[in-house]
Amino acid sequence: MHKSLISILVLGALVILAACAPATPTAAPTTAPTAAAQATAAPQATTPPTSAPATNAATTELVVVTHDSFAVSEEVLKAFEDTNHVKVQILKSGDAGSALNKAILAGADNPLGDVFFGVDNTFLSRALRANLFEAYKPVGADTINAAFVLDPQFQMTPMDYGDVCLNYDLKWFKDKNIPAPTSLDDLVKPAYKGLTVVENPATSSPGLAFLIATVGAYGDKYLDYWKQLRANDVTVSEGWEDAYYTQSTWSGAGEHPIVVSYATSPAAEVFFSDGKLTEPPTGNVLGDNACFRQIEFAGVFKNAKNPELARKFIDFMVSTRFQEDIPGQMFVYPVNANAKLPDYYKFAQTPKNPATVAADAIDANRETWIKEWTQAVLR
Repeated sequence: MHKSLISILVLGALVILAACAPATPTAAPTTAPTAAAQATAAPQATTPPTSAPATNAATTELVVVTHDSFAVSEEVLKAFEDTNHVKVQILKSGDAGSALNKAILAGADNPLGDVFFGVDNTFLSRALRANLFEAYKPVGADTINAAFVLDPQFQMTPMDYGDVCLNYDLKWFKDKNIPAPTSLDDLVKPAYKGLTVVENPATSSPGLAFLIATVGAYGDKYLDYWKQLRANDVTVSEGWEDAYYTQSTWSGAGEHPIVVSYATSPAAEVFFSDGKLTEPPTGNVLGDNACFRQIEFAGVFKNAKNPELARKFIDFMVSTRFQEDIPGQMFVYPVNANAKLPDYYKFAQTPKNPATVAADAIDANRETWIKEWTQAVLR
């Protein structure tokens, strides 16, 4: 009887242990289960779901690396997101030069995102030499004016263009009874002493573009021109926003009626006045070689996490929908020949003969030009 009691107790203990233990003892997983394992483990549904379950596609994030001036309408961006079930993250990374520098430092094997927007023709050769972008000719490439296609392999696709020019205050010159400037040569004349503010080409994209314009205009003698500007009390600002909104007379805060900006800036003044202005307060200096045309490009990073979506985004940016949004967001011109301009662009102007300097020449000499400019103007 004692043995029977022991047997009963042992048997009971085993039953209890069996009930408490897991059916199949396993180690904790160190990686996420595969889709096949999830499908095997999941119970079979007796009826089809009424809506699509959440998937990676619904939460995919497309990262667009760009400069601080990039802008796009919410509804335009949302159209792409909704169509492709993706969330677009705009990663602003400083000015155009800084953004490209960060991308180069990250390298092709570990890109900062999927798409890069904002390499301009002053940095194009450098971007191509870094070998960061895949060759991809987008849908709609045939709508792009051939003059803007500087990379026939389409590692870099043209997106927009604009002219960096000198803006001047119409009222100021009228009130002072001084003729408005019409050329670069005017700026070094005594009548214009102390009237001009430019941006530092080492820290500003329009500043660099204007420096290149003077190289295009004066060739090897460009430093002589800058020395004359310095003698005529040119002011140097570190960036466009300070020069345009703080230093200019038309902003109401500054003392300089001449500022390096864009040929579209007068149109922007009308647009942002909310109906207060029917004519722009500023004009452009459009003489031969007085402006430099910037062309902006975008490309798909090699080793992007989402290469197919990145290519679709390049397609989207070339499309009429996106291209017609560009003028009102970034105040530059679309490269798509079918894109229409807003009405207020009647106040924007384009120079007939902007300065031209080959992209390869810019790449080979850019740092030397900046260094020489710094010595001549700031030291």
